[in-house]
Amino acid sequence: MSFLRRAGRVAVASSIHGNVQRRQRTRWAAEDQARAAQAQPVPPIPDLPPLPQQAAPSASMDLKLEQLTKLGELKSAGVLTEAEFETQKARILA
Repeated sequence: MSFLRRAGRVAVASSIHGNVQRRQRTRWAAEDQARAAQAQPVPPIPDLPPLPQQAAPSASMDLKLEQLTKLGELKSAGVLTEAEFETQKARILA
């Protein structure tokens, strides 16, 4: 008789444990979805103005320096990653 009583308790405990796990997974999934919905979208990288093709060398250099300065500010503000910064810098200097 003791064996049947123990088996019954184990079955009830297992059922309760399964229900608790299921509720926790559901709650955690809902929390993850809520966090994802509240996450701010990553702003697009602003396009830099194109370099003029027939500008004087000093004007062209001034424009390049201005663009590089803006690019450095975006990187230091955390808008651009290191890879994005290097890509845009290469585009400006090319």
